[in-house]
Amino acid sequence: MARQYGFQGLDFWGPTNSSDDMSNLGILFEEWRAAINLEARNSAEQELILTASVTCAPRDDYSVDSIQQQLDWVHVRGCGELWPNNWPNFTAAPNALYSPNYNDVYTINYSITAWINAGLSAKKIVMILPYFGMVWRLVNPKENGIGAPAAGKGTGIGIRYHAIKNKINLNGAKVIFDERYVVNYCSIGTSWVAFDDVEAIQHKVSYAKEKGLLGYFVWQVSYDDNWVLSQSASQDVNINGSAPVDGKNGENKSRRLLAIILITIAAAVILLILCSVLFHCWMRNHKTKGNLF
Repeated sequence: MARQYGFQGLDFWGPTNSSDDMSNLGILFEEWRAAINLEARNSAEQELILTASVTCAPRDDYSVDSIQQQLDWVHVRGCGELWPNNWPNFTAAPNALYSPNYNDVYTINYSITAWINAGLSAKKIVMILPYFGMVWRLVNPKENGIGAPAAGKGTGIGIRYHAIKNKINLNGAKVIFDERYVVNYCSIGTSWVAFDDVEAIQHKVSYAKEKGLLGYFVWQVSYDDNWVLSQSASQDVNINGSAPVDGKNGENKSRRLLAIILITIAAAVILLILCSVLFHCWMRNHKTKGNLF
């Protein structure tokens, strides 16, 4: 069916509930890969891509070897432990890249590092870019930083990025970017929302490149606001916001700079020689006239 409708491949999405599920997961991936190989031989087409969505960190009973051998890559999901339903008493940074205060096990960096340490190649990992946020209800609107006292889930602000931005624009709220967590947040009355804005997305893209990951995926693209996040994710910028110089682009710029320097030096040398010759001729001419007089 994937071939019939022109899809590029198949993505396995299914949370596992027991150790038996986990032990059989490796067998399932092997059967999927065998079926894809057979279909490619019968159709004389290129093999379909086989991927899977996995938990934020590998469990002890995960068959990482099977994932490494049978899948083209995996989509590493967010943990979700720091959402208002699980973390109601204090505001938090959901889908944070790092965590200076609470348990680092809830961060994207921990997830990616755990998978790599478990034996999965970085080139088989695709990291999540969340286009959504989470809303808490503040106990005291004046205490509105990360870790401020909260009274459960907030209301009146949607969790999708475009809904969050719409509410921010309507209320003229100030958005703060916390580089320690790599997350944006703001407060509107008693509602406090943490989400990924342009700064957080660009930092996470830079992180994925530094880690040598295969890439990053969006959940989900319809939550974007006029392609703002998608455009910022696609731009080749570093975390300081300047374009990196690499590849052929950098080589061409370096060559142009070297050519300019060499041309400038050559022109200076030629001018110096020309001035020297003219001065020498003037001196000889001056001496000749002096002798005649």
